[in-house]
Amino acid sequence: MPPEVSPYSPQTPLLSPISTKSRQLRKSQLHHKFYKGEGKMNLLNKKKLIPLLVCILLCASVFRLLKITIVTSSTTRLPLSLSPVHLNNVSYNARGQEPSKNHSISHANSNNLTEKEMGFLLNLISHKSPCNLLVFGQEHQYSVLASTNTGGMTIFLEDDPEKLSTITTANNTLVYKLKYPTLAKDAYKLLKHARKSKKCSPSSGLLKQTKCKLALKNLPKVIYELKWDVVLVDGPCGHRPLCPGRMASIYTASLLARENHGNVTNVVVHDIDRMIEKWFSWEFLCENNLVSSKGKFWNFGIQGESNATTFCSK
Repeated sequence: MPPEVSPYSPQTPLLSPISTKSRQLRKSQLHHKFYKGEGKMNLLNKKKLIPLLVCILLCASVFRLLKITIVTSSTTRLPLSLSPVHLNNVSYNARGQEPSKNHSISHANSNNLTEKEMGFLLNLISHKSPCNLLVFGQEHQYSVLASTNTGGMTIFLEDDPEKLSTITTANNTLVYKLKYPTLAKDAYKLLKHARKSKKCSPSSGLLKQTKCKLALKNLPKVIYELKWDVVLVDGPCGHRPLCPGRMASIYTASLLARENHGNVTNVVVHDIDRMIEKWFSWEFLCENNLVSSKGKFWNFGIQGESNATTFCSK
């Protein structure tokens, strides 16, 4: 008889079972591969989002710029119905004569006014004439303002010796050399000083007696004595950090206008596209006083007040 075979002893060898340690190793490898792939997917998604975010920010910036442009260009016009003044594409000398084609408004240097800007000034002066006109700064085109202001007083304040030597006068016109104590690079520091110091408020007393750092106290005596109908701020130099900047001239113009008790003084600021001119105009001439604009000019109508404690109404 054949020998008995135990039922528990198979004829063929069985495969050895996978150890627990091997399973864990395999599971760990799969887990690592899965999350590594998922990490790559997250990185790709983030890279795709970056251009979208940049696009959104650019669109927001453009929208804000358009909004600012629309607001400043839609300011209220002068209550006067100003008739247009015809201007040829030329500048004028002090007697209103056409000098030469080399002094064309449209072909002069970058500081010169456009035809529309010059027409804007001439319209304003012609409706105010005869008036007291004070001009901070002197461009060769401004000589015609004195001839337009027939019977009035026109005074130019200039710090550039080269410009002083080229000024010609007409009618009752005076020219004074002026030295400014400020620098454009200190504009923000001076603005903070004016905001904090009570000495810089409009009720701080006479302009020549105030201790505010922005006040021009070295002006000719006649400047403090006259009541000004128009003050044009186009000086001094303000396009470089070491230029005097127009902080003091804008502040001083605002005080001179408020001393014209019972009357409205037009304070006209040029180069309003620049930061200093814009900051100081909003601070001391005030948005609610802006009556018209043209090109790089803003025209503020300032009511003379003797007891004002702030520059701008809340």
